[in-house]
Amino acid sequence: MTIRFAERMSRLGTEGAFEVLAKARRLEADGKRIVHLEIGEPDFATPDNIIEAGISALQNGFTHYTPASGIMETRKAVADFVTRMLKTDVDPTEVVLVPGSKNVLLFTLLACIEPGDEVIIPDPAYPAYHSQVNFIGAIPRLVKLREETGFRMDLDELRSQITPKTRLVIINTPQNPTGGVLTEEDIKTICELVQEHDLMLVSDEIYSQLVYGFHHVSPLSQPGMRERTVLMDGLSKSYAMTGWRLGYAVAPRELAAKLDTLMINSSSCAAGFTQMAAIEALSTDESERAVHRMVKVFEHRRNLVVDGLNALPGVRCAKPQGAFYAFPNIEGTGFGERELAERLLTEAGVAVLPGTAFGEGGKGFIRLAYTQSEDELTEGLGRIRGFLEKNGRQKG
Repeated sequence: MTIRFAERMSRLGTEGAFEVLAKARRLEADGKRIVHLEIGEPDFATPDNIIEAGISALQNGFTHYTPASGIMETRKAVADFVTRMLKTDVDPTEVVLVPGSKNVLLFTLLACIEPGDEVIIPDPAYPAYHSQVNFIGAIPRLVKLREETGFRMDLDELRSQITPKTRLVIINTPQNPTGGVLTEEDIKTICELVQEHDLMLVSDEIYSQLVYGFHHVSPLSQPGMRERTVLMDGLSKSYAMTGWRLGYAVAPRELAAKLDTLMINSSSCAAGFTQMAAIEALSTDESERAVHRMVKVFEHRRNLVVDGLNALPGVRCAKPQGAFYAFPNIEGTGFGERELAERLLTEAGVAVLPGTAFGEGGKGFIRLAYTQSEDELTEGLGRIRGFLEKNGRQKG
């Protein structure tokens, strides 16, 4: 029998990080030593107090279904945390817990966007944005992020992309893959445009605690934005909890009810013990101190990696202000981004991602995640240098 797949499956993309990781694992299985700079996952262990809270929850019976939007105690902890961090009052009924923050975007698109509607997304960007918008039959409209402006969104270009069919804008700050951040003035202008054209806004702030000397600004805190903003966040990055699979939405109450319905029809609920561990993560000084320690380490690694990249022949790299990614321009090496990424993996044993894994706006760039130890990062940079010196196509 030949399975006939629905046409929509042809519009669903994938994530380059997991594809490269799988290939790197195959090379490792064949005995090749690989330096992993491809996957956006902290190498830190989940803080002990959070693990202990999760174990205690398991031992105390949090192994059953929970309400679809989450345990009210956890929703309150999220609401209190967001209220404290973003200086805007959030009610627990506006919080929906999901098994991974990607679901926030997917459920919002399913609830609010019809086929043929237009959704504005940055380019380059987290691949799920483009993939999910295409999957539901909507039309992505791209706003290019440029190196010369610190990969901030071009607000004039954003304005030019709004049409009568536009329904939603997606922003991400700090940004994957570039590490760029939006300033307070950027956020204010975006919010003005969203309100002027009666649009919804999804704000992906999964890296909001991972900033370096920069004050994170959220549209959720801006006047008139609570009723049209969906905050997309979770515990994966800041608390080293990628495998715990807990994300959350803060959404207008009537939309939160629709997200609840979509949870009922998909995952039923997020894991109860994970939700209880989240209370510990979001509510204790011990967890806050752990995040601060992690940020300091990431900042030191960032400086090491950016300095190392800028010392490579044909490479230049802007200093990211958030997240844990470097996005160097490699046009001066004479290699295209896909060839360079492929050869670095197979010949130099360094796993990185081509910039175009995040959209055409990533042409001429590669992405490195500085989520490994300093020794690993130093070794990776040394291998890249050796490859470029041996296979030199440097321009000029």
